[in-house]
Amino acid sequence: MNIILIAIIVANVVISYKGFNDLYFFRKYEFHVGSIRSGEQIRMLSSGFLHVDMMHLIFNMLTLYFFAPVVLNWLGNFSFILVYFGSLIFGSLLTMLFHKNDYSYRAVGASGAVTGVLYSAILLQPDMMLGIFFVIPMPAYIFGILYLLYSIYGMKAKNDNIGHTAHVGGAIGGYLITLIKMPSLFADHTLMVILLAIPILILFGMAKLGKL
Repeated sequence: MNIILIAIIVANVVISYKGFNDLYFFRKYEFHVGSIRSGEQIRMLSSGFLHVDMMHLIFNMLTLYFFAPVVLNWLGNFSFILVYFGSLIFGSLLTMLFHKNDYSYRAVGASGAVTGVLYSAILLQPDMMLGIFFVIPMPAYIFGILYLLYSIYGMKAKNDNIGHTAHVGGAIGGYLITLIKMPSLFADHTLMVILLAIPILILFGMAKLGKL
């Protein structure tokens, strides 16, 4: 397995585990709008290495493990780092955009970065298949679209501490960075470029209509 991917997974596991067992640490580095607006911008990055619980961590790391090799193989190490951390930042920026006036808003998770990697991988290799529960076959692009639609639902429901807005922001980051790095995808995978844009357009459409 690629050393950069190993390092990112280890960092997520170590920092998340510290957060599981140290509430002060968790609160100090989670995404918190009030603290960020007071000058603690480090939270926009550090929150991407914290998770709510073990299942949240495992789901994100498994998703990263399955999709990161595609991005690494197609774009190389530097561009993979750009996609991962660019998506994380995009996720945090979109979260600030949507929640800037909710000073109590909190969220954690690598989901923004991971969703960016997911979207990048699907753009690069749209014929990928997944085994849901390791049994049920599903095209990866359907999983990606459903995952983002679920994130939009989570934004609307506001019933957990997961950074659902970051999922969409991360997807936007991975989507744009990949297309910038490989503009030939517009011609080579036109349908996939359009399909993966649908949840993003739905989000901004709902926001425009005041449905979020």
